[in-house]
Amino acid sequence: MDSVEPADTEPVRSGGAREAESSYVWLMVLAVFGVFMAIVTPMAISLAIRVDQLAPGHEEYLGYITGAGGLTAILTAPLFGMLSDRTRSRLGRRRPLLIAGTVVGLVALLVMALADGVLVLALGWMLAQVGWGTILALLTASQADRLPEAQRGKVAALTGVVQQLAPVSGALLAGALSGSSLLMFLVPGAVGAVSMFFFVRFVHEPDSRDMPLPQERLDLRTLTASYVFDPRRSPDFAWNWLGKFLFMFGLTLTSTFTAFFLASRMGVSVKEVSGTVAVLGGAGIGATMLGAIGGGFLSDKLRRRRVFILIGACVFATGAITMALAPTLPVIIAGAVLGNLGLGLFATVDQAIMLDVLPERETSAGRYAGIYGFSTTLAQGVAPLAAPVVLLLGGDGSDKNYTLLYFMAATLTFLGGLVIATRIKSVR
Repeated sequence: MDSVEPADTEPVRSGGAREAESSYVWLMVLAVFGVFMAIVTPMAISLAIRVDQLAPGHEEYLGYITGAGGLTAILTAPLFGMLSDRTRSRLGRRRPLLIAGTVVGLVALLVMALADGVLVLALGWMLAQVGWGTILALLTASQADRLPEAQRGKVAALTGVVQQLAPVSGALLAGALSGSSLLMFLVPGAVGAVSMFFFVRFVHEPDSRDMPLPQERLDLRTLTASYVFDPRRSPDFAWNWLGKFLFMFGLTLTSTFTAFFLASRMGVSVKEVSGTVAVLGGAGIGATMLGAIGGGFLSDKLRRRRVFILIGACVFATGAITMALAPTLPVIIAGAVLGNLGLGLFATVDQAIMLDVLPERETSAGRYAGIYGFSTTLAQGVAPLAAPVVLLLGGDGSDKNYTLLYFMAATLTFLGGLVIATRIKSVR
C-alpha cells in the first residue's frame, strides 16, 4: 500500500485551470461513499428500527431525534470549518480534523447501537452529526481548495452518484444485520472509517505551518461571525443557500419517514420493510446515476447550470406527487425512480453552483462550506420536527396523513429549484 503515490492536490487558486489528479478525484468519491454510508444508513433505516425497539408506537420520536441531530450539525459545521481554515500543521489544514471527526463518528455509532433508551439514542445521533457531519463539510472545503471550474460538475456528478448508492448499500446491510443492533450501526461505520483512512493516507495536503493566519483574532466575536455572512456582499451564494434549503426541507419531510410510510401503505411492521426500503432505493439507482452524471457532465460541457437545477426540481416534485397518490407498491417504486432522477440532477448541479459562487475561496473555504451546509442541516433539523404535525393533520392518531406530507415535499422542492434558476445571476 505504501507504493501508492499520494494524490497531488496543490490548491487551485482563483482563476486557475489546473485540473486535480484522477487519484484525488477517486479518493474523494470513495470518501464520500463511506461517510454517507456511515451517516445516512441510520437515518434511512437503523434509527427507525431502534426507535421501534425502544419506544413502540411512538414513531414521532424519530423526527425529534433526527431534528436534534440536524440542529447539532448547524452549531458545529461552520465552527469546525473555520477552525480548519486556521489550522497550521504538518498534515495541512483539513486532515487533522478529518481524523478527529472519524473517531468521534465511530464512537457515536457505538453509543446508538448500545443505547438503552430514546434519550441516549438521541445523544448518539447528535454526536454522529458532529463527527461525520464535520467530515462532509471538510470534504466540500477540500473540493473548493482544489477543483477548477471545469471539473466541478464532473466531480459533483461522481460524488452525487455515490451519495445515492451509499444509503441503498447501507439499507441492504442494515436489513441483513437487523438482528444485531451493534453490527447494524458499526458495519456501515467501519466502511466510513476505512474510506477516510485511504483519503487521509493518500491525499497529500501541503504543510500549512508557514501559511499566514487571518488578520482577525480568534475570539468570541470571530467564532460568532463564523456562523453568518452578509447576503448583500454575496447575493448569489445567499440565493443558492435558500434554494438548497427549500429543496432539502421537502426531501427530508419524506426521506425521514420512508420506512414508516411503506409500513403504513403495505400494512406491515417497520422491521419488515427494511428489504423493501433497499428495493425502493435499488430501483432508483439507474435513475440517480442518469440524473447525476448527465446533469454534472452536461453542465460542465454546456457551461449552463441553472436550467438543470429547475428540471431536477420539477422531476423530483413529480415523483413525490406520484408516491403521495400511489395505490400499490409498483406505483410507489415508479415515484421513487422519478424522485431519484430529480434528486441526482438537482444535487449534482447545485454542488457545482455552490463551488462556483463560494465567497473568499482561498482563505475561508472551510467556513463558507460549513455555512452552505446549513442549508442541508437546518432543513434536516427543522423538517423532522414539522413532519409529525403534518402527519397528524386530517389523521386520527393511528392513520397518519402521508399524502399531505408528500404533497408538501413536492411544493417545497419545486420552489427551491425555482429560486436558484431565477435569482442567481453570475452562473448561467
